[in-house]
Amino acid sequence: MFMLPSTALTALGLIAGALTSFSFALQAWRSWRTKSVKDVSGGMYVVFSAGVLLWLTYGLLRHDVALIVWNALTLVLVALILMLKFRYQQRSAAK
Repeated sequence: MFMLPSTALTALGLIAGALTSFSFALQAWRSWRTKSVKDVSGGMYVVFSAGVLLWLTYGLLRHDVALIVWNALTLVLVALILMLKFRYQQRSAAK
């Protein structure tokens, strides 16, 4: 079986996490800029947040920097998207 050196494995995890987190940064930016979250599934983001929280907990227990850093950032971005969804839904319901 092929094994990567420890530093290469950590770098792989950091790059993968950066790409994953960046995708949520793009969604958060678009939602904030357009003030529209109509097509964002709140249920999907709630379930996804629970999974990210569990991955973050797993990373903390394993002392895995890549899992900790990127899941913490992803959790913040997903929470921001959910907050924007709630805020913009409240505004559109008031109209």
